[in-house]
Order: sequence, then structure tokens, then C-alpha cells
Amino acid sequence: MVLAVCAIQACSENFLDVAPINQINSENFFNSEEDYSQALVASYDLLGATYLNVILGEIASDNTLCGGENANDVPGWQEIDDMKHSSVNDQVRNLWNWMYAGINRCNYIFEFQDKLEFEGKDQILAQNAFLRAYYYFELTKWFGDVPLAIDKRVSFSEVSNFPRVTKASVYAQIETDLNFASSALPATQGQLGRVTKGAAQSLLGKVLIFQGKYAEAATILDQVIASNNYDLHEDFSTLFLQQEENNQESVFEIQYSNVQGAGFGCLQCSEGNVAVGFSGIRGYNGPTYQGGFSFNVPVQDLVDQYAANDQRLDPTIMDIEAFKAAQAEKGIDVSYSEGFEHTGYYNHKYIPRTGESFQDPNLTNATNYRAIRFADVLLLAAEAHNKEGNDATALTYLNRVRARAGLAAVTDTGTTLEEVIFQERRLELAGEGHRFFDLVRTGRAAAAIPGFQEGKHELFPIPFLEIELAGNIWDQNPGY
Repeated sequence: MVLAVCAIQACSENFLDVAPINQINSENFFNSEEDYSQALVASYDLLGATYLNVILGEIASDNTLCGGENANDVPGWQEIDDMKHSSVNDQVRNLWNWMYAGINRCNYIFEFQDKLEFEGKDQILAQNAFLRAYYYFELTKWFGDVPLAIDKRVSFSEVSNFPRVTKASVYAQIETDLNFASSALPATQGQLGRVTKGAAQSLLGKVLIFQGKYAEAATILDQVIASNNYDLHEDFSTLFLQQEENNQESVFEIQYSNVQGAGFGCLQCSEGNVAVGFSGIRGYNGPTYQGGFSFNVPVQDLVDQYAANDQRLDPTIMDIEAFKAAQAEKGIDVSYSEGFEHTGYYNHKYIPRTGESFQDPNLTNATNYRAIRFADVLLLAAEAHNKEGNDATALTYLNRVRARAGLAAVTDTGTTLEEVIFQERRLELAGEGHRFFDLVRTGRAAAAIPGFQEGKHELFPIPFLEIELAGNIWDQNPGY
């Protein structure tokens, strides 16, 4: 359960701190519109910690290996890569605590939502509802049934009052929050990174697909597509560069900055995208890129899935030896160190580059995470329509994505089209943290992921220490 009681001030590393130093008197805080606005910024803030969700969503899948310096580098990630993680995995516990920290901040606003009236409060509450839904969706994807706290912060002493509830109940609350957000939010926002109507609708569509509610998902995703507020970015090769952030394809983008404020003892404190540095080339010297820690390295099987003319291959996967050879022809030397599980490939979407905004390329890289892209919306809508037997619409959406990649249109139907759409999701979204959950929700994980055990690895274990702190009222997930 969430044990972070900090709401406005920065959280410390230990989310069990019951009385952080300099904590604002929370009962007397909401006395102005500015107070609510500051609290909303705090709700947004934990989005930065989802860099961990993104990395693990790839490492746990068949797209990448953990990598790093050696087999003992970030053991929690290594265990997940090998499907040997347990309930004492510190990285799994971080994910649990950081998502509940975000929820607690959202609930702080809702707890005092009726204290003060002012123009525009509905917009603050609608954005806050989206964020709570986002954090809960992450939790239920990873853990299934989870404790559900609504409109109330949960203190350390109250955790044992919150049993785990069914995933269906969590999804129902997520839908409620997203329906409210969709109805209240505008199509565009004046400040980059703020939640919009389209973001709320798109996340709702994904949540519905995860539940197998394909007809409902098709309806809501069609509305996003028909709004004409989004389109595919013309050039996939520049889509993930900093200068192309918040473009027409970005439905919801998590904003990062190069402001200092992190260390390896408090990675969630970083204002930068930690995933970028961790995915960089170890010991790198040369042009174009900055060095990194060589985690989350793509495997040959992923590379082999791309057709030779697929314009997404090079922007998605960086081939270090090919790059080195190309630079050598120009008389430029490139050197690097092979990390653990070296494949020769790196996540090109999120890699530290020379000239981009950072103070520390490993901790304060300002590259945003494209959390919901329009391409994802099109492919989800194609999946939903295919499931409902409307292959003509499914093909229209699918072929828009393929055309941008330089690929010919397909004409498949039925279950064959379903497989084509699923494959297209892998090629389009590789490196973005979605793959593991796509495999799980479609029943393909056991066949694709080495070491994956059906009936166990669909979910991650509830952290053992959290179960103890809750008075052992929560059952562990099966197999752990």
C-alpha cells in the first residue's frame, strides 16, 4: 500500500517516513487556487518515476536483455530478465511504492476537493483523475488485484484497513476516473504535458482492451481518431528526438527536464529521464552519442522481425558495429565497451545524444517519454475492430501505420489480420515498455519469453515487506 505521506514536498528515498522534515500542515493547506495547482504538480511529479516501468516492460519481454556491466549490476532487473524474481525484489517494490506515492498525492487533492470553490477547479480535478487512473492502471498491469484507496490518503497506521480488491474493481474505478476526465478536459492545453481529452479517451480505450471490452474500446478510440487532433509524425527517424517532442503524434507525453536533483540513492527524485542514460552505450567515445550503462539491450530476434525496407528499424535499434564502420569510412574513430549480455544493439529511441539537454546524461536527460502515441491508438483501434469483425476499419488504421514505415498495405482478414496487427505493435512500439503486457494480455507470453511460467509470471509478486507492513492481510500472487 502507499506509504508515502509526502504530498507537496519532494519524497525521500524511504517511503516509510511517516513524518518527513518540513512537511506542510496538510489539513490546513488548501486555501487558494494556487494551493490546488501546486498539489496537482505534485500529482504529475511521480510520472517521472515510471522510467522504471518502461525499462522493466522491455526487459521482462522478449525484446531485450537486461545487460549492464555484469550479472550483478542491478540484480532486481537481472532477476526479472531471467524470470527469477521473487517477493523481495527491490525493483518490484520500488515500482509498487512509487505508483502508490502518485496515488496518494492524487487522493490528497480529492480528499479536500470540496474545501474551496474557484473557477477552473473542475480542470484540476479532471487532470488529477486521469493521473490516478494512470497510476492504478500501472499497478494492476503489474500486480493484478491491489489495495484500492479512493479520495483519501492512507497513512502508515491505516494500511491494514485496505485489503486487496479484484482487478475488475480497480478497472471499474479507473474507468470512472477516465470517463470523468474525458468529459471535463479540453482538446488542447496551454501548457505542454498537461492531460487532454484525447489522452483520457486513449487511456480509457487501452484499459477497455486490456479487459476484452473491444466494442466499447472501438467506440472511444474512434472518437480520438475522428477528432483530427492527432496524426502520425511524418518522419519516424526524428520522432524520438528532443526537438520533436510534443508533436502531432503525442497524445500524452511525460515531460522531463535537465534540472539537477537526483543521485543513485534516489533515482525517483530525478527530474530527468533515467531510462535514457541506463540504455546508453557503455564506455562510449565518438560522435553523435553520449555514454551510458548498456542496459535494456535489444536482441537479434527483434532486429530480424523488421523487413529490410522498414523505416523504423534504424530509429528503433542502434547497431553499434554498423555505426562504427560508417564512422571509420569518414576517418572518425569510435570506441566502446561491451557490457554484460552484449548484443551489439541499443535502444535508439531512448539513448543519450550529444547536444541534447542534460546536466548529467545518466540522471538528468531531458528526453520526454512518449507515453501514448497516436500510432498506438491506431493499432489499438485496429485490434478492437478486428475483434469485432470489422476488418475494413481495422485495415484502414493498420495501414496508416504501415504506410508511415514505408511498408505496403495488407489485405488480411480474421485471425490472420489479428496476428499482423500484433506483430505491427511489436515493430512500432519496440523499446517503449509495452511488449511484456501485450504478450501477457494476448496469452502469448509463455511461448515468447524464456523461463516464463504460465499461472505465475503473468503477474509480479506483491512485495514481501509491504505484506508484512499491512499485517499480512494480503495474499501473495500465485507461484511466489
